[in-house]
Amino acid sequence: MFRPREARIRFFTRLLLAAYFFEAGLLLIVAPWTLWWWRNVFAFVWPWVGAVMAYQAVRVAVSAVGVIVALAGIAEARLLFGGRWRSPGSASTGS
Repeated sequence: MFRPREARIRFFTRLLLAAYFFEAGLLLIVAPWTLWWWRNVFAFVWPWVGAVMAYQAVRVAVSAVGVIVALAGIAEARLLFGGRWRSPGSASTGS
């Protein structure tokens, strides 16, 4: 059985995960369209990385991954605040 302290820690961990996913998703959505995208050390060290980064399709793909990650963060937050939270041992058997 879960104790209240374990439930608080689990809630806080899931909250941090949702916040991280949302923030990382927003960063991936915005970064390819800013000057920050071109100030990448890997593009200077390996010229082929800079050439790949110049393609519009790569920028769109990175932004699409960002949308997916941000939506995962939103979904986790909705489950955390909107859905019912059950401990693994309290699942109903549907007798």
